[in-house]
Amino acid sequence: MSHHEIAPATTFDRSRATWALALLALCAGFAQFGAVASLADVAAHFGRVSASSSLVARVGLSGTTLGVGLAVLRIASLGALPLASLADRWGRRRVVAHSLWWGLAITAVAALSPNYWFFVACFALGRPLLSSASALVQVMAVELSSTATRVGRLAMVAGGAGAGAGLAAIVHGAIRSPGAFRWLFALALVPIVVVGPLLTWIPEPATRDRERLARVGRVAAEYRGSLWRVATMVGVLGMIGGPANGFVFVYGESVLHIAPSRVALLVSFAALTGLAGLWLSRSLARRWGRRVTVAIGVVAAGVTASVAYGGGVSLFVVGYLSGVAAAGLVTPVLTALSTEIFPHHVRATAAGWLVVAGVVGATAGLALFGAVGDAGHSTTTGLRVAALVTFLPLLWTVVFLRRLPESDHGDII
Repeated sequence: MSHHEIAPATTFDRSRATWALALLALCAGFAQFGAVASLADVAAHFGRVSASSSLVARVGLSGTTLGVGLAVLRIASLGALPLASLADRWGRRRVVAHSLWWGLAITAVAALSPNYWFFVACFALGRPLLSSASALVQVMAVELSSTATRVGRLAMVAGGAGAGAGLAAIVHGAIRSPGAFRWLFALALVPIVVVGPLLTWIPEPATRDRERLARVGRVAAEYRGSLWRVATMVGVLGMIGGPANGFVFVYGESVLHIAPSRVALLVSFAALTGLAGLWLSRSLARRWGRRVTVAIGVVAAGVTASVAYGGGVSLFVVGYLSGVAAAGLVTPVLTALSTEIFPHHVRATAAGWLVVAGVVGATAGLALFGAVGDAGHSTTTGLRVAALVTFLPLLWTVVFLRRLPESDHGDII
């Protein structure tokens, strides 16, 4: 496919470019979240549901099987590192375009899944492509903004990703027929046609210090300390968000027996709490700085995830809605903090390593959460214990934020 000519970065419309980035994030979010939104249907379709009180009987597949499947998807995201790193050499737009085109197409193939592991394999192939696109969209948002506007623009991009995830949940809840998940996956073909036109609204940031480009995936020693500290926080959020988001539909629909249409309604309402979190993120970052805001968001994410799996519909609703707000609070600020501390020639590579950190954290969280959940004597108390064991011991790690620089105080490109 051809690459479109666009205006140079000095004359582009920043607002239009930000909206385009948010819509690209929506496309990636829709495809990525489809696996989570449909997991209860997939488990029931390919497993065996009974009236027993155990997790495997309620859901159709064991917590370990579900956890391993979700962990495979997360591990597959490790492929985002070399893909994102290529953007430092080939340009942001080129890598984003091909990552989205192929990632969406492979997601659509999952509609033909004959069994659970074929479904996992399709999403595992598409996940690194979509993850690299999501990471690079955030990098581009940083590079096309100043320090004063950065968190706000990243909040728009995060809102786009959240809208894509919410749209997947709403569509899944609206399609009530046997094999409804197949229609959801097939709809991933629709966004393919808008990727190219949206990219014409976004300039390619000028590549600097091309001669300093290292081997793919390598970060110079002077930046590794900061990268490790940021990666720790991203890994902690992955360990919380992996199981908290991965099991939410299985828990709500199969364990608490909330109707899928009501779960879809809950997700729709969560868009409001997510927007509130995004607004609060911008406000707190201006008042207290990036690091304090990230610390608040990480602690809030762990606490709200524990509440969501505490047992009962009320705690689930409160925990889920407040958890979406916590995600909205921490995501744009952590992205700004973790991106602006690196120079242009290693920024996409660093973003790729942060995807790896999130994958490692989410994989560990899914494995621990699923194993503890299977060991519980009932689905309610088992997942409550799993949440407390998995989430709360991680919150002390916010102390690593003290060693990170606050901001670069200026335009980043």
